[in-house]
Amino acid sequence: MKFFLLILLFILINLPLHAQVLVKGSVESLGETLPGANVYLKGTAFQTVSDQKGAFTLSSIPQGEYTLVVFFLGNKTFSRDLTIGPKDKVIELKIQMEEISGELNQVTVEGNNSDSYGIIRLNSVEGTAIYEAKKNEVIQLDNITANLATNNSRQIYAKVPGLNIYESDGAGLQLGIGARGLDPNRTSHFNVRQNGYDISADALGYPESYYTPATEGVARIEVVRGAASLQYGTQFGGLLNFVMKDGPEDKKAKVVLRNTVGSYGFLNTFSSVGGTLGKWNYYSFFQYKRGDGWRENSGFDSKMAYTSLSFKPNERFKVKLEYTVMDYLARQAGGLTDALFAQNPRQSIRSRNWFKVNWNLFASQLDFKINNQLKLNLRNFGLIGGRDALGNLGRIDRVDDGLERNLFVDDFRNFGSELRLIYNYRLGKQENAFLIGSRYYNGFTDRKQGLGSAGNDADFRFLNPQNLEDADYDFPGRNFSVFAENVFNLSDKISLTPGIRVEYIRTAANGYYAGNTLVPDPATGFARDSTFKVFEKLDRKRSFVFGGLGFSFKPKENHEFYANFSQNYRSINFNDIRVNNPNLVVDENIQDERGYNFDLGIRGSQNKKFNYDVSFFYLKYRDRIGAILRTDPESFRIFRYRTNVADAYSLGLEAFGEFDLLRVLEWDEKYKLNFFTNISLIDARYQSSEEQVLEGNRVELVPPFSIRSGATFGVGAFNMTYQFSFVEEHFTDASNAVRTPSAVEGIIPSYQVMDLSMSYCYKFIKLEASVNNLTDNLYFTRRAAGYPGPGIIPSDGRTFFLTLEFNF
Repeated sequence: MKFFLLILLFILINLPLHAQVLVKGSVESLGETLPGANVYLKGTAFQTVSDQKGAFTLSSIPQGEYTLVVFFLGNKTFSRDLTIGPKDKVIELKIQMEEISGELNQVTVEGNNSDSYGIIRLNSVEGTAIYEAKKNEVIQLDNITANLATNNSRQIYAKVPGLNIYESDGAGLQLGIGARGLDPNRTSHFNVRQNGYDISADALGYPESYYTPATEGVARIEVVRGAASLQYGTQFGGLLNFVMKDGPEDKKAKVVLRNTVGSYGFLNTFSSVGGTLGKWNYYSFFQYKRGDGWRENSGFDSKMAYTSLSFKPNERFKVKLEYTVMDYLARQAGGLTDALFAQNPRQSIRSRNWFKVNWNLFASQLDFKINNQLKLNLRNFGLIGGRDALGNLGRIDRVDDGLERNLFVDDFRNFGSELRLIYNYRLGKQENAFLIGSRYYNGFTDRKQGLGSAGNDADFRFLNPQNLEDADYDFPGRNFSVFAENVFNLSDKISLTPGIRVEYIRTAANGYYAGNTLVPDPATGFARDSTFKVFEKLDRKRSFVFGGLGFSFKPKENHEFYANFSQNYRSINFNDIRVNNPNLVVDENIQDERGYNFDLGIRGSQNKKFNYDVSFFYLKYRDRIGAILRTDPESFRIFRYRTNVADAYSLGLEAFGEFDLLRVLEWDEKYKLNFFTNISLIDARYQSSEEQVLEGNRVELVPPFSIRSGATFGVGAFNMTYQFSFVEEHFTDASNAVRTPSAVEGIIPSYQVMDLSMSYCYKFIKLEASVNNLTDNLYFTRRAAGYPGPGIIPSDGRTFFLTLEFNF
């Protein structure tokens, strides 16, 4: 800790020594000056607004490499690299903005980082997508001070209210977030995408995300709540889209080298190169990270690479190719019982559990501007990947027997295509937008489950590959959908946005699983387990139509009342059903889930002073799938039973607000002092259940109250952020069990966590430091039924990280 304080003191002492350069200029468009344009240096506290003559001034800028960004409503965002050398005193610029023609104006200021300090909202229309009146947040990663090397989701998503975050992966290899009473496990209730295409294991049969993009290579993260179901699929949670970085347009080559070291052997190296050569733009990165883990018997070794190449011969046409590969191996410490956690949360009683993932994503995108009113986007994508889990998944309240381990091997082969057309047209005096699209998706999962070796190493080979002891299945799936939305601007302030989606889904299963029964032992006469194979071939087809409606009222610029309603649908999948897990039994007659989302809110911002979004929501779940405790009548074993437990609802308030105290008081603009808070209040309960004991129970994994708040101080190229998180006690199963011997069910006790992060830029060098879990609190956010458990999965204690970045 003393080392980090000395670094901070050195930075503060030397800040004034480099503040010498003046950047000034004017902003124009079509020969006219633009007053009120937002001008700022990306990722710093330097920001201003052009005056009545379109002039702007940024003073006391240290030497270094910067990106100058200019935004003005109705014009394309202007961006260029800016180098300030030791001989520079005054730099004069003349900015020419390009007008956006034939498109709807945005709801809020796009790219207005100076207002938001890393959080903005999507335009009414962006590219070939409509977001009018939808609850959404955009996290701009270049403008937040957080631990990006570990993909720390508690810090990255701190300004998105209503999220329940699993903090059981200190390396950031897998993301686990849920919203409004939805299970955070591998973000399976969100439609997770990268640059607009699917990246989950199988969007139909297994929508879990084993791959999380390296946030050091991500430009922004788009979060759209339940109303996203009309354009992006039927998930209740909505859309989570990672927008990757592109190469700079004004440089032939830009190189970024980042190296991070941290507690418990953490090492992260991130290298990227990107630029523009004529009509070609390229960007690539490679990331390697490893660590020993906070707990015993844990560790990881991960490699990830991404590359994109785009060709843009003119302003009307662009084609882009992308490839992503990830390969990692992790040793998992297993779960703990409540007593073991209270004794020592860092201990581990499982030393033979391993997990590995190999992910290969392919994508192509074509954008064609047919004319000023009509645009087309075609995206094709595919996945070749797999995930293997090896270990003892027996009850954690029993010692490891040292026998053969459970081995799960999944291979995924998926491909899909999505076509979108958006047409901007005028009715009377108002601009409107019509979107229509279609999507085809073909998924195939090969799942095998049997016995692996009895050793301690990461040996992912079956003992009997031709005669698996537990299950062997193929899960093909097919989906075709058509969707449409239209923004009707009834006036300059009021709009209606109806939408509709038509879905055809086919899921199938072909294979066998192991059944068991009790039979008398001829030698002893006592009952013993007898296993047998159950072969089955299942095929399920369904078609349905659902719709939604959005309403927006903008009483003045950058302030909006919004409301939306959208239906949702989540299909069951055979892939999730046919798993032999001693801690879980799945109902063979489990049915699809249906429901809807409703939002009512107000949001807005005032230039460089404050930003807010306060909304009420109601989520209705029919035939919600959950887990309840049951007792086997023959063996009297207590087990989790997964079925359609009941109808359920989630009703709540999601509120976010931030303000810059120094801007509000109109003090010196060289400094910033930003405060933010997001609050979530949720009442989620079960209704209309055949299990009468469940009626009125709280829905699992829904904290009734959570708050995340923090402050950012900035001066020149120095930024420091403090964050505080509190999450209230909540349940992990529908029966609302407080504690069980297996530790799979029980409460998640209330917990609070604090983090401190800072960064400083000087010329082409950037230094970052962070302390995660500042007060070294001992807590957990997850009880797992299978891997990485079963049982309680503790979150990491206090850890330190230091990053050095070079830009060339």
